Amino acid sequence: MGKLSRVETFNPDQIFDNDPLEMFSIYILTYNEELDIAACIESALLSDDVIIVDSISSDRTVEIASQYPVRVVQHAFESHGRQRTWMLKEVPTKYEWVYILEADERMTPELFAECQGAIQRKEHVAYYVAERVMFMNRWIRYSTQYPRYQLRLFRKDKVWFDDYGHTEREVCDGQTGFIKETYPHYTNSKGFSRWIDKHNRYSTDEALETLRQLEQGTVKWQDLFFGRSEVERRRALKNLSLRLPWRPVLRFIYMYFLLGGFLDGQAGFAWCMLQAFYEYLILLKVWELKHPMPPPSNRVISSTSPGSKDSDATQVTSQSLSED
Repeated sequence: MGKLSRVETFNPDQIFDNDPLEMFSIYILTYNEELDIAACIESALLSDDVIIVDSISSDRTVEIASQYPVRVVQHAFESHGRQRTWMLKEVPTKYEWVYILEADERMTPELFAECQGAIQRKEHVAYYVAERVMFMNRWIRYSTQYPRYQLRLFRKDKVWFDDYGHTEREVCDGQTGFIKETYPHYTNSKGFSRWIDKHNRYSTDEALETLRQLEQGTVKWQDLFFGRSEVERRRALKNLSLRLPWRPVLRFIYMYFLLGGFLDGQAGFAWCMLQAFYEYLILLKVWELKHPMPPPSNRVISSTSPGSKDSDATQVTSQSLSED
């Protein structure tokens, strides 16, 4: 893994005003997030220990973050799973419990208070929290499989992360629970161009994961129908979907009609179309991986028919090209 490039001095033995049994640290993951970072930090300052883990941004992310009472650490990005695992191992926190935010997400007072209560009860080592996808200035309630849970709050010594597709999957040493409060996720806060660029990159990793799952993975039918949580059922459904024909079309039908995306209005239609487009990108890149492009030839093919008097003049061999 890459080396730590910058971390502010921190003494974990210093005394803090807050009861550590009630408080938790908040990590914020960033890369070129100058448009979102201020609002994200301001929402997270309910905690007195906020750490920005930046993947060497080239914009004003670090400059803006440095204006707030937070610590800033920079570490070259390798993958989502490795970045999180490195962060948990190498970046000290004031508290045993931590919460992970991304820059286009927000903490809320209600969510923060419920997290504190969950920590006090000591029933689980980690908690899942559902996102509210905010897209085109509205909550996409139906076509996003709400409530769709992500692991966010956990004991730092009980969780680590592995890579899966473009994202990561958690590994927990102990029982997990669920938080009722949700957090807003502003998925296109930086515009459609940024969303498309990001999902173009994501589709490359998802294509590799698709091939790996088709070769080595299986569909967990028991989890699909009788999974103990939304997380287990959703992941089993994804494994099944990788094996279905016409995936982009089926995804649109599933999201827009079966999940009720039409109830999300114009934004819901746009969301479902973009997700189907994303699925199509993955399929194209799967095809590309299965059919590697041949190296470009040094021979320029004649534009005239064989035997014509101009054909000799328009054919260029690789040898003549090299001599030029």
